[in-house]
Amino acid sequence: MISKNEKDFTRVVITGLGAISPLGSSIELMWSGFIQGRSGIRRITQFDPSGLPCQIAGEIPDFNAEDYIERKEARRIPRSAQIALAAAIQAVQDAGLPGTMSQPERSGVVFGTAIGGLDRVDEGIRVLRTQGFSKINPFTLPSGIPNLAAFLIARQFQCLGRNNTIATACATGTQTIGEAAEIIRRGNADLVVAGGTEALICDFAIGGFASMRALPTNYNDNPEDASRPFDARREGFIFSEGAGALILESLEHAKMRSAKIYAEVAGYASSTDGYHVAVPDPGANGPARAMRWALEDAGILPEQVDYINAHGTSTPLNDPTETRAIKMIFREHAYKVSISSCKSMIGHAMGASGALEAIACALAITDNIIPPTINYEFPDPECDLDYVPNQARKQNIDFALSNSFGLGGQNACLILKKFKE
Repeated sequence: MISKNEKDFTRVVITGLGAISPLGSSIELMWSGFIQGRSGIRRITQFDPSGLPCQIAGEIPDFNAEDYIERKEARRIPRSAQIALAAAIQAVQDAGLPGTMSQPERSGVVFGTAIGGLDRVDEGIRVLRTQGFSKINPFTLPSGIPNLAAFLIARQFQCLGRNNTIATACATGTQTIGEAAEIIRRGNADLVVAGGTEALICDFAIGGFASMRALPTNYNDNPEDASRPFDARREGFIFSEGAGALILESLEHAKMRSAKIYAEVAGYASSTDGYHVAVPDPGANGPARAMRWALEDAGILPEQVDYINAHGTSTPLNDPTETRAIKMIFREHAYKVSISSCKSMIGHAMGASGALEAIACALAITDNIIPPTINYEFPDPECDLDYVPNQARKQNIDFALSNSFGLGGQNACLILKKFKE
């Protein structure tokens, strides 16, 4: 099969990375944590969780907004937007780009969130109902708009071209990267800042997911063991916060400025289950379609994929469904390909997860090392593939597939490729 990238086709590469995660507020802290198999899951500190059945989450341990944003501005925007802008600043710096884009109209932003600044809106509602109209902060509603992060990033760097916000639940972060690549492929931009953000560790979010029976309840005393994708004793996902940002450029633009290149975006696809808002299609048809179409978009065969960064949420239903979808598409190769879930270490950051996991794929390709699935102790007969249990694995990676499947039946898959001239 001839890859599209071997034809007359605009190639898209990743040249900058930024991450704020439960393992720390830098790419270095997150990546070293992944390789060491460290957990960023801990007891909730942002509110008193003692009245809830699940009292643990993936909180960012070390973020200080004023390291990136002036104090006055930081007070006006929600934490989700703060960490989004911080991750974007890191990525722009990592890419060696100027603080203001040299060609603003050829620079774009595609960012997203599943929930956004709903905490600020909730706070405004409480103020209105308890203290009256005169006490409402005028920044309450602007703080809650889903496109706030994209606006802040565009303003910060004067990216005045295409600007899109994606809100496809757990598939958001992956779709932002895929759609950003499409913008560059179409010739509508030379450079796009892409990524996702989420920061909503609060009582109603944890309570809401707990009422859905989606969170674990028996690990409050040992939170580091709670996220256990594909393990027979998994109970549910760990709600977390974080932001990931990537700089995507056309290969021509990146080479023109002698940029370092982490990986190439080879393929992308999205699909929907059309089945249930919160339960995955037991036939795994939606995820399978997205993987198949991503492979076709990349112009590669299933057996060329060396690593799959799984959606791997640690829920009773998702993990066997994803395993089933992988078997449907990869057949015999499903038992040979290395698969792991970063959510075992940082939990599920919803709209940010796909971006953080794409970063993990890019670094895995660069360093030829696969992060593990930690807490894998008890095999599940329904999940019988190679999940890189508990220890990182040195392995050459030419192609990596990143899966994101979410609420609303949203599916998105991204294929990254080792860059070669």
